Amino acid sequence: MIVVIGSINMDLVLRVPRMPGAGETLTGSAFRTIPGGKGANQAVACARLSAGSFPAVKVALVGCLGDDAFGDILRAALVAENIDVSQISTMPGVASGIASILVDADGQNSIVIAGGANDLLAPSHIDAARDLIAQARIVVLQLESPLATVEYAINVAHALGKIVVLNPAPAAHLPAALLASVDYLIPNEIEAAMLAGTALGDVVAASAALRAQACRNVLVTRGAKGVHASLADGMHSFAAHSVIAVDTTAAGDTFIGGFVAALAASESVEEGIVLGQRAAAWSVTRHGAQTSIPYRHELPDANADFSRLSTH
Repeated sequence: MIVVIGSINMDLVLRVPRMPGAGETLTGSAFRTIPGGKGANQAVACARLSAGSFPAVKVALVGCLGDDAFGDILRAALVAENIDVSQISTMPGVASGIASILVDADGQNSIVIAGGANDLLAPSHIDAARDLIAQARIVVLQLESPLATVEYAINVAHALGKIVVLNPAPAAHLPAALLASVDYLIPNEIEAAMLAGTALGDVVAASAALRAQACRNVLVTRGAKGVHASLADGMHSFAAHSVIAVDTTAAGDTFIGGFVAALAASESVEEGIVLGQRAAAWSVTRHGAQTSIPYRHELPDANADFSRLSTH
């Protein structure tokens, strides 16, 4: 089983010709509401990219929703993916989390989040989910939930002997003692530089600095530049697939879902990275967060020319 602990948002997505400047008003198009949130995105990615695995891999999500219409829609969307929602709490009198997302003509995005119910995820929710966590092989977390709760959950999962995967997004200062309990740290380039205190783009230095802080394995996702992996057996680079990107929202979440799905199916770290890259490349050819995440059976072969297979 994979247990994901994290945020659940409704994404309010607006297409724009370009990002507006300060005080500027632009005319946008194609407004949509799409289920999102890093925790929910990663849970959906794990579920879709585990589909067809033998033995079957179950996925559960621990989080909080508001008692509003968005909360009902978001819970139903997770149930439709066969995700265990038994440890998703509905918080009375609180709005569900939302993300306001602008996507420009090049597929790049700008995101502002209002955490809502996500901000109320507490250690008590982790205690309530302890039996579920005990059944898991892998526990996946991000930083869109209160940091104290994330730390508590990591410590619980580590004490139970689980493989802990942390996506440190949005970036925050993390104590070395916490990083020592993480098996796979998966930041993007910006997050890696912020966490390590190194120059942006110097992923070798960032990875080395994070490994020096007791991180066992560091996978830095670099978008079109691929993935830099600093593992116990050394550093490795994995080239990205060339695609026509229309929306990069949830690409990182999709990579993590593919990577974790492979690990849960007892595939190697390298196979996990390759699956994650295939899935992330395919996701950026589609619009939205969860609407862009592919099922494993949809993915072209790793050697296919992805640039000829755009689905936009």
